[in-house]
Amino acid sequence: MKRKCQPALMILLAFLLLISGCGGASSKQPGPEAGANQQAEENKEKEKEDAVSSPSLATYTPLDQLKESYDVVIVGAGGAGMTAALEVKAAGLSPVILEKMQVAGGNTSKASSGMNASETKFQKEQNITDTNDLFYDETLKGGHLTNNKDMLRYFVDHSAAAIDWLDSNGIRLNNITITGGMSKKRTHRPEDGSAVGKYLVSGLIKKVQEQGIPLFVNANVQEVTSKDGKATGVKVDFSQANKNKTIAAKSVVITAGGFGANMELIKKVRPDLEGYVTTNQEGSTGDGIKMVEHMGGTTVDMDQIQVHPTVQQENSYLIGEVVRGEGAILVSNEGKRFVNEMGARDSVTAAINKLPEKNAYLIFDSGVKSRAKAIDYYEKMGFVKQADTIKGLAEIIRVPAAPLQKTLEGWNTAVKSKKDDTFNRKTGMEHELSGTPYYAIKIGPGIHYTMGGVKINTNTEVLDKDGKPIPALFAAGEVTGGLHGENRIGGNSIAEIIIFGRQAGMKSAQYVKSAK
Repeated sequence: MKRKCQPALMILLAFLLLISGCGGASSKQPGPEAGANQQAEENKEKEKEDAVSSPSLATYTPLDQLKESYDVVIVGAGGAGMTAALEVKAAGLSPVILEKMQVAGGNTSKASSGMNASETKFQKEQNITDTNDLFYDETLKGGHLTNNKDMLRYFVDHSAAAIDWLDSNGIRLNNITITGGMSKKRTHRPEDGSAVGKYLVSGLIKKVQEQGIPLFVNANVQEVTSKDGKATGVKVDFSQANKNKTIAAKSVVITAGGFGANMELIKKVRPDLEGYVTTNQEGSTGDGIKMVEHMGGTTVDMDQIQVHPTVQQENSYLIGEVVRGEGAILVSNEGKRFVNEMGARDSVTAAINKLPEKNAYLIFDSGVKSRAKAIDYYEKMGFVKQADTIKGLAEIIRVPAAPLQKTLEGWNTAVKSKKDDTFNRKTGMEHELSGTPYYAIKIGPGIHYTMGGVKINTNTEVLDKDGKPIPALFAAGEVTGGLHGENRIGGNSIAEIIIFGRQAGMKSAQYVKSAK
């Protein structure tokens, strides 16, 4: 019986292969780029899965639970928005979060390096000597002395409290590293050294849900409503449900992110950046800025757009500064170092752009990989090349082996002597690059962050063109401008969203209570 079934089964299988396009003469043969395209699609799907896995779409608030009014409406469910909502709730008021994308997190989800803070309990536990004044001075220097000094002072003086607040909410950042432009280890990240963004977003969403704060996705806020110059709520487009709603509020907090994915606006304010890839999630289009301008608010530093030096170009994926902070070096296609890898982002970017190819390689070893857990994800995405020897790695990335070997030997000598005579690097050089296997990631510059945005004061009140607060309107996070000046230090954006997200939540709640 089995023998009789076999020919029929084979015919059936052949027929299925034919109609599925897997073997017939009419099947289209894949071109040489098919493998790369398939891998890119798989990577995109993996990112989508990761984005919704914590939590899934089913955990967001159903639309039928939307109320007509709340004490505080928060526009945007990134780190700043969720932080603000938690503070509003802690003040005994009713917040709601409206997110235009299908998942919460925004650009916060893509953050990798960590959160800068000074004089923290975790620094003290690890005998790291640091001061708020030093943090202030180094950030001001990094911003080319153009930072809003009042904003910066508030920022550094409240950074340790922000670390404590996160810890009290079950989000512990006690693994400390360093980023470019800093002289002290003050970049706080998860205990296992993994990327900070997804960990932070997951922790914040968990707290938002525990506190019963409604969070609606696919909620595209179109406008801040007003009466007599005072914010009174928002107009929202729930396009998937084919509904438009006007929601009343006693105050509104804009945390809608920057405009790093709005290439039309970027081209307008910085035409020299046309053609650059962007690391920003697609929702970073500057909607919040437009809403604020419509309300009479103003902007600052709109032409100050940060280009990050280490971006994987094919997927526009940021390779976090933590890789260099834990000891990686940058080499040209000639296998030679060409810059202080731990310099400020703008200086490293400029050095890469001076190279003929305008790209370079991050070179690191197994030790760096063990300390920078984000590399595990880069590996899954297919960005990392690996070999057991420097010569083998050089062959894979098509860099001359002898110069690369000499570069590694020179670097290890510098690490041993704690002196980099070539480029005067002083940080991220505690460990030699000598642990096999060796790794490389090809990188180039990409648009990463918009330093400019809505003008606010230290109370996170949105200011009009005369510098006066617009009643009942607050803003925090990348949608705002002024704090970073002309260049943002790595690790300061996560600090900004927590520090000023908390402030926006507290001050908007105070406004509501005082108006009663």
